[in-house]
Amino acid sequence: MILQSAPYGDERIWNAFRLARALTTAVIGMNVNIFLTGDAVTTAKRGQKPPESYYNLEKMLKELIGQGVKAIACRTCIAARGLTQDELIEGVQIGTTVGTLAKWVKESQKVLSY
Repeated sequence: MILQSAPYGDERIWNAFRLARALTTAVIGMNVNIFLTGDAVTTAKRGQKPPESYYNLEKMLKELIGQGVKAIACRTCIAARGLTQDELIEGVQIGTTVGTLAKWVKESQKVLSY
């Protein structure tokens, strides 16, 4: 999955995470990789405080990582937003579009973009 949207600007990231959760269930059993690019890299920021009774993307991403989902944030996009690895959710790695994403696209059966 390639995620490009701001985390709380619309429901694209939320819907992508919901689909990823469904795909990784024992019934479906798919491996899922998530590449965060553009404004979506801020989805991986620790310490999110969405309004009460609103979905929490930090919590959802942690759960997905706990289920074996690989999550990588674009190095250039992270740097452009002044973020560092220390500010990211545990388990989120920093990678590159040329290296990581291109390899994932080549190896994947399907690629979804949100």
